[in-house]
Amino acid sequence: MSNQSNTRIGKFPVLAGEDLTGKEGCLVELTHDTGVPEVKLPAADTAVTPYILDEGAADAALVQVIPLEQNRNVRIPLKGTCNPGDQLVLADTGTAADKGKVRVLPATAGTYRVIAIAEEKGVDGQLLLCRPCMVGNVTISGT
Repeated sequence: MSNQSNTRIGKFPVLAGEDLTGKEGCLVELTHDTGVPEVKLPAADTAVTPYILDEGAADAALVQVIPLEQNRNVRIPLKGTCNPGDQLVLADTGTAADKGKVRVLPATAGTYRVIAIAEEKGVDGQLLLCRPCMVGNVTISGT
């Protein structure tokens, strides 16, 4: 008898913890409201964002998310430009319009979470083809 009942493969529905209308393709993090699962745009540059929003909706409505998997490339909105092979991190979460997007690992001192590798050359606003690679936190030292 399998102990893996009630598990999921592929996209699945979950509640929106904020208005996610028009945010399809953006990365989201799993949170909760009094124990009830919900997803939100990342709140910090080092947030753990293992899902892509496939279908957005208003706050407290059901949305569809896709888990990131290394054996499947995905398209995520790009902030700035990139080249194939560039390491990608969350775009500045302090800028509301950039939450859930990715950018190239900056040279600026700080801690960033590498989450994907670019698989094509990209320009600002493009849904960039990339490969999830969950490297984790990388700290860039100041000079």
